[in-house]
Amino acid sequence: MNSKFVELGNYLNDLKKQGLCLAFSGGVDSSVLLYMCRKMNILAVTFNSDFQTEEEIELTKHLCQKYGVRQIIIEKNVFENPIIWDNPKDRCYHCKKFLFENAVKIAKDNGFANIIDGTNFDDLNVYRPGRKALKELGIISPFVKFEVTKKEIREFAKECGTEVYNKPSSPCLATRFPYGTKFTKEKLKVVEKGEKYLKKIGFECFRLRLHGDIARIEVLPEKFDDFIKYYS
Repeated sequence: MNSKFVELGNYLNDLKKQGLCLAFSGGVDSSVLLYMCRKMNILAVTFNSDFQTEEEIELTKHLCQKYGVRQIIIEKNVFENPIIWDNPKDRCYHCKKFLFENAVKIAKDNGFANIIDGTNFDDLNVYRPGRKALKELGIISPFVKFEVTKKEIREFAKECGTEVYNKPSSPCLATRFPYGTKFTKEKLKVVEKGEKYLKKIGFECFRLRLHGDIARIEVLPEKFDDFIKYYS
């Protein structure tokens, strides 16, 4: 086992003494944290907004039930915040702040002093304004603290036999729109249904992005010919 995960496990074990709350999205990163904390006194908090798909929410329920972890699903309407609706370049900051403020309250109400999330060390190398919101709210990112990369997380997940070790990355639906494009519930549903269809016909790693009246579909280079043949 990678020594980072031994140190990380000891660290999480110390955090649990004051109560441990996990922001759980069902992605590989937070799913590994769920697995590592499954025998601890932990509360999983999942955000269900217009930016999450029904499939992702159902996966979180399945994994929490599988590992016997108590879960609270926070139903939030992101359209309550007009800044998020306008989709500025720092949208992720405002969205994280809006959502995680609720996680902080729930953790406090349930007696959990520490909130962790699945941000990994590689995330520091890309534009993620949401990191600022997490820092302001005191959210702990264990993978960042121990410099654990996405590749290492997937390797550990596979080694432990977790079912999501090869799950493609699935950022929220808001990332399918150019900055400055205002969101509507209808547009978000179009993307969700379109990506659900692409998965149904056999594609695993893809994006459907809306640029005004144009839909742009992205697939892996090695799958491009398959995509062309399917629609020719």
